[in-house]
Amino acid sequence: MAEAEKILEKDHYGLADLKQRILEFIGVAKLSGSLRGSILCLVGPPGVGKTSIGKSIARALNRKFFRFSVGGIRDEAEIKGHRRTYIGAMPGKIIQALKVCQTMNPVIMLDEVDKIGSSYHGDPASALLEVLDPEQNSEFLDHYLDVRCNLSDILFIVTANMLDSIPEALVDRMEVMRLSGYIMEEKLEIAKRYLIPKNRKHMGLKATQVEFTKPALRQLINGYARESGVRTLENSIKKILRKLALEIVRQNEVVPTSKRSIKKEPAGSSYTITPEELPKYVGKPVFHSDRIYEETPVGICAGLAWTSMGGATLYVESIKIPSEKTEMKLTGQAGQVMKESSEIAWSYLHGAVHKYAPGHTFFEKSQVHIHIPEGATPKDGPSAGVTMVTSLISLLRNEPVMQDLCMTGELTLTGRVLPIGGVKEKIVAAKRSGLKVVIFPKDNLRDIEELSDEIKKGINIHFVEHYDEVFKIAFPDAELPAI
Repeated sequence: MAEAEKILEKDHYGLADLKQRILEFIGVAKLSGSLRGSILCLVGPPGVGKTSIGKSIARALNRKFFRFSVGGIRDEAEIKGHRRTYIGAMPGKIIQALKVCQTMNPVIMLDEVDKIGSSYHGDPASALLEVLDPEQNSEFLDHYLDVRCNLSDILFIVTANMLDSIPEALVDRMEVMRLSGYIMEEKLEIAKRYLIPKNRKHMGLKATQVEFTKPALRQLINGYARESGVRTLENSIKKILRKLALEIVRQNEVVPTSKRSIKKEPAGSSYTITPEELPKYVGKPVFHSDRIYEETPVGICAGLAWTSMGGATLYVESIKIPSEKTEMKLTGQAGQVMKESSEIAWSYLHGAVHKYAPGHTFFEKSQVHIHIPEGATPKDGPSAGVTMVTSLISLLRNEPVMQDLCMTGELTLTGRVLPIGGVKEKIVAAKRSGLKVVIFPKDNLRDIEELSDEIKKGINIHFVEHYDEVFKIAFPDAELPAI
């Protein structure tokens, strides 16, 4: 157990839940003598280390490791084998894995299971049902072997970027573990402990020749590598190290003269990378502050969104234009669900205008234009409902919302605030933008309690069940009339 724990700590930083689950596997295996019925599904954005975790698990269990990608596979014979009557017939990938590993209990990783295809040849996702079902895989039948094969001692690890495209029956057979990505502090540690030493060795540089300051790494993460994983961060570090290697080689190169070649003395150059030097090596920052407004004007409210790159701050802007009839227009490449959210926000406020803006009529003879900036980026999801209502109330009352405030939550026509996803990413986005007050649905309390104190530090989180509570926080000077 101690050796397994040591391997997991050495190979990966953070991911405490996942490491705990793997140690539980080992504990159960020690007592029962097998790991039957264990299929792990690691779901998370690209670059968070799903594939490398599989290798670490195999090392921790002291088992052979075999990985193959099922992304793009369209023929179920890739899984279950071809019948021997066909030319070029061969066993399926599972039996091939056992042949390569020469053991009946390897760790087999099925990568990119959410990108599996299907065609007239068959449906590979359905073929995986028998392989990954603990009740069935002890009697697995490969068409080439035509002999029953016991797969129950294999530990299967499945990876995916999202669960939406995986058939429900397949998800049901797996234990899903989410890797939601890394926050700034975790990325700093990963860069210092793993990425810089590993790539420095690959580039042939010594530890004395290059040093990254902490502010430089912070700037690199914030300005160039803001995604959930660390792949872009590693590529940026490689880019810097390559340029340093070139400079060092140029300093030490042989200089030809007319009579003889004179070799320069090796320069004992050492480079310290500071934030000011980053543009010289990796160009101008790719990302700028998510925060568009330092002081939020009337009709504008900050929301929080989940994207494949992690979390982002999403502003909702509202203005009114004189018109013959009262109507609403939505722009900003919003998806169908978000369009419906805007209609719900419009109808809800229309019915409750006497409560939130007493003495005001509901946008009579005005066209209200709601816009979500960054129009080139498609946006969808129900979690902007409360943000849209708050933006409309701010416009109607001609009063700005509370400063440093952002919110997320799905709104119903009765004013209930329903839970949303991507809690960790959204809190990280709020911290990055310097927004100190965050409103979350009360049903997300459990998700936030599971987060570490480091992530929640410096953020004042309010939990709400009804929009009335959102209104009191967003407009602290206003009073709700007694109804």
